[in-house]
This record gives sequence, structure tokens and C-alpha cells, in this order.
Amino acid sequence: MRAYLLSRPRPARHRRHLACLLLAGTTLPAFAYAASPLPNQAQVASGKAATVPSAAKSSTPNDEEIIVKAKRRNQMEVTSGGQLGALGNKKGLDVPFNIRSYSSSMILNQQSQTLGQVLENDPSVRTTYGYGNFSEMFVIRGFAVNGDDVAINGLYGITPRQLVSPQLYDSVQVLNGASAFLNGAAPSGSAIGGNINLMFKHATDAPITRLTGDYTSSAMGGGSIDVGRRFGTEKQFGVRLNVAGQSGEDSINNEYRHSTALGADFDWHSRDNSTRISMDMNYQNQGVDGGRPGLLLSSSVTSVPRPVAPSHNFGQKWAYNDLNYIFGMLNIEHDLSQNVTLYGAFGALNANEKGNYSSPTLTDAATGAATAGSMYVPYNQTNESTRAGVRAHFRTGFIRHEVNAGGSALWEDSAAAYAMALTSSTTNIYKTPQFASPAQTFVGGVLNDPQTTNWTRLYSLFFSDTMSFLDGRVALTGGFRYQNMMINGYNYSTTGRGSLSTPYNQDAITPVVGLVIHPTRQTSIYFNRIEGMSQGDTAPASAQNVGQIFPPYKSAQYEIGAKYDIGRFSAALAFYQISRPNSYNVPIEGTGYSVYKQDGLQRNRGIELTVNGEILPGLRFNGGGTLIDADLRHTAGGLQNGNSAIGIPNYTINGNLEYDLPFLKGATVVGRVVNTGKQWVNTANTLHLPVWTRFDLAARYTFTTYHKPVTLRFGVDNIANTRYWSSSFNGYLLEGLPRTFKFSFTTDL
Repeated sequence: MRAYLLSRPRPARHRRHLACLLLAGTTLPAFAYAASPLPNQAQVASGKAATVPSAAKSSTPNDEEIIVKAKRRNQMEVTSGGQLGALGNKKGLDVPFNIRSYSSSMILNQQSQTLGQVLENDPSVRTTYGYGNFSEMFVIRGFAVNGDDVAINGLYGITPRQLVSPQLYDSVQVLNGASAFLNGAAPSGSAIGGNINLMFKHATDAPITRLTGDYTSSAMGGGSIDVGRRFGTEKQFGVRLNVAGQSGEDSINNEYRHSTALGADFDWHSRDNSTRISMDMNYQNQGVDGGRPGLLLSSSVTSVPRPVAPSHNFGQKWAYNDLNYIFGMLNIEHDLSQNVTLYGAFGALNANEKGNYSSPTLTDAATGAATAGSMYVPYNQTNESTRAGVRAHFRTGFIRHEVNAGGSALWEDSAAAYAMALTSSTTNIYKTPQFASPAQTFVGGVLNDPQTTNWTRLYSLFFSDTMSFLDGRVALTGGFRYQNMMINGYNYSTTGRGSLSTPYNQDAITPVVGLVIHPTRQTSIYFNRIEGMSQGDTAPASAQNVGQIFPPYKSAQYEIGAKYDIGRFSAALAFYQISRPNSYNVPIEGTGYSVYKQDGLQRNRGIELTVNGEILPGLRFNGGGTLIDADLRHTAGGLQNGNSAIGIPNYTINGNLEYDLPFLKGATVVGRVVNTGKQWVNTANTLHLPVWTRFDLAARYTFTTYHKPVTLRFGVDNIANTRYWSSSFNGYLLEGLPRTFKFSFTTDL
């Protein structure tokens, strides 16, 4: 069978056998096997079976072998492919979409403390803050991915929504482009330009007892322990436990962060591997005290202020947030036959958040004068999410089919309240005085018992057929997802659920067409036409058609690209266009009134290049670049037609380079550059952020002590201590982090 043919997933016991061969030093053909992070979701395999060299059968490896294995485990690894929702887990070369997976070894070696720090490796992703708080928001292809819309194993609604501790996950996957068919509508309405998916860690055949300690300047310490075991005569039972935590002052003056993450994964498979079950239970707490916030510009400001000193904090010490989440999921798969698999997943999340926030508004760019208020927000959320379906492989004549059919549902209930100050205090972003938190006299809801403010129900059904022709050289995918969105908003109340303010009940169908052509076993050319979908707007009180509910926004994407993948090295080039509708008030001539209409458009066109893998023996690269043109069209009165959207860089470049020192066994040096182009601050395009570049350096050294591997790591982010505004998305200016020193050690016990 050719490597580019779609095939039935390989049983887990076969995958474990191949993994053992690889660890033993066996070299397989580059196209022979694409490993998968999920049981029974492996990719295409071909080639002859390999044999284990006799030298690899030694039961007592020497220290040099231990160093080599530990060094290999620590290598930077980015693979092409991942979990594609309705289509399951796929190798990147075989699908008409651009998807990459960042491994847990990269998370560990780069000492990443948040999801945003992991995604600093991706040239198509930029990270900013959410509205008025310290939550991470991601920008892919010029559109936001809110924390609410990050998925776990393809399920929305069960991920901690503001900050994510990456230590619990085996991989972080980035899908570039719209994904309404693949994953359904995102609960908060973002994920138009891309999707982020997390995969839990699972027990491996090799026992793991891994201890890590870490330190981050100026005074933050922490550590983690990762334990994994398999039990049973067929190793059918697996347990993976993760505990991680950090606390202290980070590299920004008087900004203190703390985090705790606990994760437990249990899995089981039947003796013949026809049934596979996994269950994950997790707890996460994160918090920021005295955090440096984003900066708003008042309408009177006519120039962008100079960035503050890199470590200066223009926030207030009393500002904070505290985020607590309990979440988990259950996955079940069962093979009815060689060609038919049933699967189901159920997940849930309970969130308890609270914070007192203060985002300054700049009034004078030259002096740094600003005003700042305060707002306390408690927020609770209870979510349940599920997915179920069937995957079948069969032939009709010379055509091979992979049919996927199923459905998903998400139930979300949110409760919130607020208390805010009606007056602001004067401050300065360069010489920042500390003042007492203003009296918060304007209150909405019950602060110590928030009532329901949002009720969301998302239901969908999907169907697709991937047809393979010409011995697998051509694969055509067609399908659709029917989505129903019921969303109710309620006014803040002190006596239970408030009055209904914005009822919403709409549905839509989002189709998908994708084509993959394999000129060779290591290359593919692809095309897709897919849509994104989010909740349509409701006409505001300022419009004559107040309360009118618009249908869901459907964002059309066209993409064409090419991929090259030989296992140890991959590259992808993509050209795309995404058009997203917007809404605004349109004056009614001669009346002094206006009507709210869905007529605006943001059209993003771009080019993406990603390169990952081993360039030469011992030399590895991960990175690439993007070009993007984000045009506003059909704006109110046509006044801003042709202008660029706020906060979208016209280009981005990332480069990560790892080199194993030949003269010092076990030593590796690492360099990274992050370069971001011009970003507009306002839609009139009169203010913009300049181009910025950041350099990071790191090194690690692996050695043995008492026949146990130990890895020491040392890194410096922003080594030049460059001061720069990193983002202006949504009109907020976010300052880049200062020079930050990181140190950690890891040992396998």
C-alpha cells in the first residue's frame, strides 16, 4: 500500500511495537509511519517491517546510551498533522488543511508557563490580552481565538478560559483557517481564522517518573512531577499523573503570578484492542497580582506613546485575578469491525473566577498622563460538551471511501456580577503612582452570589465523505455541518435570573470541500473551501430596528497550498482568503435616525510558510513567516474602505534553531528570533505600532548521575531587553516582556 493512501488506524499494540523499534535505534523508511497522540487515531503506514539490531537488545544500557535517549527525548519536535474534529486524527500531508502539533518536549525544554508562551513558536500566531484583564487571546490569520474557544481533544467548552497551564498536555495543535465544519461553532464566536486544540498526556509503554524544578527571574520558583505507568498482562491499563506549580514575582516589577495544575489520566483497552476508553480529571488554579495591564488610548491622543521601560509596571498593586477550574473528559472508542469505528466523548468544566481590574486610558502620549478606574468582576461558569459519531471505510468499485457522521452539543451557563467606580484617578504610565482602589459604588448583580447572565446551547450534526482515487494519489473530501445556536442573555439581577435581554435562536449549514493531490509520496498539493461561523449581532438601542437578530455570521475561506513531509523534516506553503461580515449603524437620510445592518466586511488575504525538522544531523529548525493584507470593505459611509484592520501585523517571522554541540556530548544550544510587522492602532489608519524584533537564547545539557538522566536548562528571553509594544489588537497596547532568565532541571527517577 502506498504511504499516501488513507487507511484504517493501526492497532495500539502495533504502534507500541514500532515505538520500541524506534527507541532501540532502528531506522524505518521516512514514509513508513506517522505516530499519533491518540489511541486508534494513527496515520497511514507503509513499508517493510523493521528488525531490531542485536545491539539494541541489551537490557542494561550504559550511561552513553541513556544520554543519547534523554537528549533525543528533549529535542524540539513539531509534527505536521493532528486532531481534525469530525475527521479524526490525521497526518498533515493527507488533508486539505494546514495543521501542526507542538510536542510536550518543546513545552518542557522552553520552560513555557502559559499557552501563549508555547505558541510563541508559531509564525502564524500572535498573543495578546483579552478585554480589560490578563487573559491570553490569540490572533490567527488576523482573527481572534478567545480563551473560551480553545478546544481539548476537539471538544469546546472544557478548557480553562483565561490562562492555561501547558504542563498537563502532550501536544498543542494549531489549525490555520476556518473550522466550522471540523469543530462546530465556537461558544464565544471567535476561531474564525484558526483553531487551537490541546491533547492530554497518556501513559506510555515505558514507565515515567519525571521530576522538574524551575526558576524564573526575578523571583519565581516552581516544579512539577510527571508519573506514568501501564499495568496488566497486555499493558491494557494506564495511569498518568501530573502535578505542577509556580509562585513568585516574574520579570515585571511587582507583578506576582501563581499557578497550580493537577491532572490524572486513566486509560484501558481490551485485549484485542477493539475497545479503548480514557478518562481525564484535572484541576487548575492561576492568578496574577499587581499585573501590568493593556493600555487604552483616548480619542484625543494623536500619536503612539513610547513604550515604557521593559520591566516597568504601570498597573496598580491592588489589581488581581484568581482563576479556579475543575474540568475533565471521557473518551470511548469501539471497533465494530475492521472498517467501522464508533466513538463518543463527554467533557465538563466548572469555573470560578474573580478579579479586580484597572486598565489605564492614556490622555497624553508625550507625558504619559492617563486615567484609571477599577472594576471588580466575579464570574462562574458550568459547561458540558459532548461529541459522538461513526467512522467507516469501504470501497465502491475503484473508489475508496472514509465516511464520518455524527453530532455534537454544548451546554453553557454563565453567571456574573460587577462593581465599578464611577470616577477615575490620575496616573502616569512612565512614573506610575500607586493609589487606593476607588470606591466601587455602581453595582450590577449579586457580588457574592452571581446570577445567570448567559445561557448557551449549541447543537450540530455533521457528515463527510473522503473519496480516494488513482491508488490514493487523489483524495476529495465533501461534507457539511448543520448548526443550531440558542443563546439567551439576561440582565444583571439581585433576585435570581434577570429579565431576558437578547434571545437568539438561529441555525445554519456550513459546507466543506477539500482536494488533496499527491505528486509523490512525500508531497501534496491541496485546496479547500470551508466556512467559519459565529453568532450574528443584535441591533442595539441606538438603531430603529432595535432588537433585530441577524443570522449567524458565515465567514468563507478559500485556501490553496503545498506540503512536503519526509518524517524528520516538513514544510508547508499556503495562500488563503477569509471574508468575514461586519455590522454597523447606517443613517436614514433626512430623518436623523439610523438602522443597524449586516453589511460590512473584513477581507484577509495572506501567505504562510512553515518549516519544521532536522536540516542536518544535529541541526533542527522550526519557524517560518506570514504576509497578510487585512482590508476593511463596505464600511459605514465608505469612509474607511480599503483601510487595514486594527492589530493585524502586515507580516510575521519566527525562527527557532537547535544545534547539538559535537564536541560536548549531551549539550545543545538554542536560538530564537520573533519579528512582527507594522500594526494599525485605529481603523482610520493614522496611528500604528512600529516593527519589533526579539531575540532569545538558551542552552541545555544532559548527563547521567547514578545511571539516571539529568537535563539542565538555561534560557534568556528578550536578551537585548528591547522595549516594544507587542500588540494593538482590539485597540489595546500590550507591552512586550522584559529580559527574562529561566533555569530548570529535569531528572527521570
